[in-house]
Parts: sequence; structure tokens; C-alpha cells
Amino acid sequence: MSVLASPRFLPGIMWADAASCAATGALQVGFTGALARLTGLPAPLLMGTGVFLLAYAGAAVFMASRRTPPRWLIGLVVAGNFGWAVACVALLMSGVVAVTALGTAWVLAQALCVVVLAELQWTGLRRTRSGGAMAAA
Repeated sequence: MSVLASPRFLPGIMWADAASCAATGALQVGFTGALARLTGLPAPLLMGTGVFLLAYAGAAVFMASRRTPPRWLIGLVVAGNFGWAVACVALLMSGVVAVTALGTAWVLAQALCVVVLAELQWTGLRRTRSGGAMAAA
């Protein structure tokens, strides 16, 4: 059996998603002012997205802890992760915020991370669909 078709693959990816969001959210909430100065990103944006990431990390832990994560929720997560990446790129391209080089790296790192996670989640959904490895919740 391929690791991608394993019934534990999607929960593992959701644990990784939860960990990355918890770490990023904690940094953004805990060090809002410093990150705003270093990145050029507005403090309210950092705080708001940081709080969202912490809440999402809790939801991702819920999904990861299920023996069979709800497929429709994972699908929603995939769409949300791709949406987050698009929003990151749109923010940088808009020119509305004068981000520093570190700010550009911070935003692009988030975009890259969520694209990789979304692709792995999507691949896991596709691979487990035909094998029946995951039951619909």
C-alpha cells in the first residue's frame, strides 16, 4: 500500500497543518509589534490572522485526531489552504502594504507552506477515495 493511500496519511498531514498554523499563529500573536516593524505588515493584519491561525490549528487537531477525518472537511481545508496562498500573493502584488524583504519572505513562506499542505491533502483525498480507506463522516 502506498503511503499516500494509507488511512493514517491524511491525519498525519492534518497534524502537520495544525503544528504549522499553531507555530505561525503564536508568533504573530505573541510578537505582533516586532513582526510588524520587521516585516512592514500591519499589526492588525498580523494579530487577526494570528488569532485565526490559532483557532484553525484547534480545528485541524480535531480533524487529525479522528480515526477517519471527515472527507468534506478535508476538502474544505484544501480549498482554504489554496485560498490562503492566493491571498498571500495578492497581498504582495497589490502594493497596498509596503512590506520589507523579510515581510515578503514571511508571506511567501506561508503561501508555499499552505500550497504544499493543500497538495498533500488533495492527493491523500484522491488516493483514499477509490480504496475506501476513509469513510465519509
